[in-house]
Amino acid sequence: MTDTDATERAEPQAVAAQDPGLSPVVDHSAVTMHSPVPTVIAHRTTEPDTIDRVERGPRGVKLAKISKTGDRVFRSLASSSGLIIVLLVLFVGIFLVALALPSLRADQDNFLTSRNWTVAGNELRFGIAGLLWTTVLSSILAMVIAVPIAVGVALCLTQYLHKRASGPVSFMVDLLAAVPSIIFGLWGLSVLGPFLAPGAEWLISKIGWIPLFSRSVDPKGSVFVASVVLAMMILPIVTAISRDIFAQTPRDQIEAALALGATRWEVIRTAVLPHGRSGVISASMLGLGRALGETIAVMIILTTPAAGSPFTPSIFAGGETFASKIANNASEFDSPSKTGAYIAAGLVLFVVTFVVNAMARVIAERGAKS
Repeated sequence: MTDTDATERAEPQAVAAQDPGLSPVVDHSAVTMHSPVPTVIAHRTTEPDTIDRVERGPRGVKLAKISKTGDRVFRSLASSSGLIIVLLVLFVGIFLVALALPSLRADQDNFLTSRNWTVAGNELRFGIAGLLWTTVLSSILAMVIAVPIAVGVALCLTQYLHKRASGPVSFMVDLLAAVPSIIFGLWGLSVLGPFLAPGAEWLISKIGWIPLFSRSVDPKGSVFVASVVLAMMILPIVTAISRDIFAQTPRDQIEAALALGATRWEVIRTAVLPHGRSGVISASMLGLGRALGETIAVMIILTTPAAGSPFTPSIFAGGETFASKIANNASEFDSPSKTGAYIAAGLVLFVVTFVVNAMARVIAERGAKS
């Protein structure tokens, strides 16, 4: 064997030594005379059980049968519930229109501008101008009183008070919603009315020259007292919704304002209030709908004006709302014509309340998108 053959045999071995990943080379040149071609031995690197699994093929996974019956039933129930609510609202509207339309056709006065309400016998002269003014005036005045207080309470509960203190205070505010309307009415007539009478007299003496604050009846049974009671009744609604909205203010916005050196009030003004603006507006509109439809408390407090008395726009005047008018005269529903007149008033209240709640819904959706 020459030196050249030894070198050729040593080169593959050196390469194999340098690269462990290559299979070792066995030289059979001594047996097969002088053949320079090496024979590579294939090593079995796959485990026997792996080969057996590959040869046998993958085993199938037996899945449990998935039933969609529950999903279909729940979807049907949810869809049916939504459809029933829509049909119920439509049914109420159609019912009111059907019963009020004959009386509206027989009405000898303008239904929208007249203040008369005569439904005795076959003579029908009725209008909703006075009812609409008292209803809207008392509700708006209640909102003016309740909304600032509700927003302040909600900010105090979410931004200032500790959680241990905010819990009991929130419970007490929410507890106002559980008080019956008749309790509010009796309390307003016997306690709140006499308590507010000196303040009402002072306002009449100072700014009584303004028609809105002129003297009309005893302040104890005026629209002003009824509005304060309505404000207390809608306070839990506006406070609860505003509190939940303010509590959802992104924490990173609050911390960013604090990091820039903002005071607590500046944090509320720049981060909390802009985030909860749409929620507060929606809560206020829902509270307005609640105030528009209140019946018992307003009926107990308001002094009913005499028939033919002149109209006065003062908040210290008496009057009747749509709900109190219907409740006070429920005993007169003895003929279709009389019943239709009161149902026509109820139809107007239904439309006004529906529009107010629809506006609240639209404002809430716009705030959520923004």
